[in-house]
Amino acid sequence: MNVSVADFTEAVAGFATGVVVLTVRDGRDDLGATVTSFMSVSLEPPMVLAGVTATSYLCEVLRRRDRWAATVLSAGQRALAGRFAAAGRPSARLLLAGEPHHRGSRSEALIADDGVAALECETRQRIEAGDHVLFVAEVLSADYIARRRDPLIRVHRRYLGGS
Repeated sequence: MNVSVADFTEAVAGFATGVVVLTVRDGRDDLGATVTSFMSVSLEPPMVLAGVTATSYLCEVLRRRDRWAATVLSAGQRALAGRFAAAGRPSARLLLAGEPHHRGSRSEALIADDGVAALECETRQRIEAGDHVLFVAEVLSADYIARRRDPLIRVHRRYLGGS
């Protein structure tokens, strides 16, 4: 029996995930998107995996730009997660205007401040997986780690924590 898209979506909606804003610099522009398909995959070397919709412009850029950043959002960054998840969103520079941020020294990607952590990464492998591409990347640096901040969590299609 085949599982319908609706049933599968409902089944995985109950799986709580952290929320990450993935950003990449593409020439003079900066792109970014909220992703919940993100996980650590190795300690030696430190590696992560990010799943990105195969038909997205972000995926197109990540296919040609190996270095990018992933900001693990804190509970207080719910509005930022929503802005980076919106359809037709503008440049990451505009989305971060008015928010504390900086440019990563290893990736040149924009990094939101006030998250739980920020990782600068370099893609080592791309894996086609249905309607997504999985980017397996080595972590080049942990830009900051804020152990006292609670993470933003997404479950049942809603963000938990923050305002």
